[in-house]
Amino acid sequence: MLDRVLELLAPALGGERPVVVDANLGLGGHSEALLAAYPALHLIGIDRDPFAIDFSTRRLAPYAERTTLVHASSDQLAEVLAATGPALGRATVDGVLFDLGVSSPQLDEAERGFAYSYDAPLDMRMDTEQELTAEKVVNTYSAGDLVRILRDYGEERFAPRVAGLIVKERAKEAITSTKRLAEIVRQAIPAATRRTGGNPAKRTFQALRIEVNAELAALEAALPAALDALTLGGRVVVLSYHSLEDRLTKQVLTARTRDTSPPGLPVPLPAHQPRFRLVTRGAELPGEEELARNPRAASARLRAAERIRVDDHD
Repeated sequence: MLDRVLELLAPALGGERPVVVDANLGLGGHSEALLAAYPALHLIGIDRDPFAIDFSTRRLAPYAERTTLVHASSDQLAEVLAATGPALGRATVDGVLFDLGVSSPQLDEAERGFAYSYDAPLDMRMDTEQELTAEKVVNTYSAGDLVRILRDYGEERFAPRVAGLIVKERAKEAITSTKRLAEIVRQAIPAATRRTGGNPAKRTFQALRIEVNAELAALEAALPAALDALTLGGRVVVLSYHSLEDRLTKQVLTARTRDTSPPGLPVPLPAHQPRFRLVTRGAELPGEEELARNPRAASARLRAAERIRVDDHD
């Protein structure tokens, strides 16, 4: 949804030297397009995956003087802006983009352990320098914690069955490969359910990935920080790829765009007026042309908001 992302950010980028944060840099495609479209723009790119930083450093080399790339998690956004602000001569930004979820290289490189379609070590770390892996979660978490993760992060209705079989099988031998885990999940899911809905391991792998990388917790911290950092007229755009991310995004944006004045007052209280407005109606979906070009975009959901008011204490 690159064109739509650029369209939504465009009204915020008309200043002399706009600043945009790409909070999930990935391969740098969105960042490259923004830098090419706005010759005065400075881009701050954040990613927890060292590969993404290395790859984007090379990709964005023609714009090196206008880029600041930082190896960090998106939930460190406030700290990154505090560190980069002085050099840019400002404490606010004009736009923030969140392109959530797992990137194509993470899925396509078998050794990263994100995909059930490859036999690989159970890893799933976006930041390869962190300690927690999917293997550690699968082999050391209690049955109760596994059930909670599978239900909350994978929306797996057979979570107790899957967790129970994982605990039973790991007692025989540690579960260390994606292939073995996928087979365990397949065995735990009733045969009638396995016949529809794609690979039965999909929800379990999603749940483990979110747990390993604390993805929802990162978004829960990063999105409010991004909104707080926006200048007047600044915009935040969020691309999410599953219902949990989109639901959390909707909740945060709705809370910031709501009038909180007590009901029944003849005049709204200025302090309770929203500082932001939604610039998308609901969650926008990719078009048919994009889906034909990139089937992985099918689950994408896009939301955006704009800062319309700045108070003295903001």
